[in-house]
Amino acid sequence: MARIPEAELSRLKAEVSVQRLVEGCGVELRQQGKDMVGACPFHDDSSPSLVVTPAKNLWHCLGACGRGGGPVDWVMTAQGVSFRHAVELLRESSPALATLAESGAKATGRGPVGRSKSAKLPSLVTPDAADQELLGMVVGRYAEALAGHGDAMAFLARRRIDDPDALEAFKVGFADRTLGYRVPHSRTAEGARVRGRLRVSTTGLSP
Repeated sequence: MARIPEAELSRLKAEVSVQRLVEGCGVELRQQGKDMVGACPFHDDSSPSLVVTPAKNLWHCLGACGRGGGPVDWVMTAQGVSFRHAVELLRESSPALATLAESGAKATGRGPVGRSKSAKLPSLVTPDAADQELLGMVVGRYAEALAGHGDAMAFLARRRIDDPDALEAFKVGFADRTLGYRVPHSRTAEGARVRGRLRVSTTGLSP
């Protein structure tokens, strides 16, 4: 599986406010010294046990669940998604973060946050597009992923196959394992059709 660059993780940890994410999930925070405290949404919490430390951009529950971490950890826990999916959500522009906050707020109550409310990344494909157009959308996404992945570009540079014109002509891209988050879910009829068509287009095999 493609590794997420440490520089990218560091940027997300530094730039994405944990306080903003927590408050976006409907948690009311109040000042307590250098920290902010509120009720933890991941368990029944009659006595506020969630501590957010803005200066360090960290959160920690001192109560029953004992969870904590940075922005990525919050998204993983609040949305019930994998590490990579959480990173992709945080990589997106403010509209995606707004969607995350809205879905989290709806899921927040006295009980645990619902895992079925996870935020979705913007769809990459138009389901009713022609086969070649559909494939072109995916190829374009992979090319975009390559251009934004320092380690992948460095790998090509070491092998002297990083000429921009050649990369564009041969449609070279980087499969960063996020395509599944950007097409309709396979459990839906639309998702099954799209994934089946992509499979035929790329392998020539029937789904």
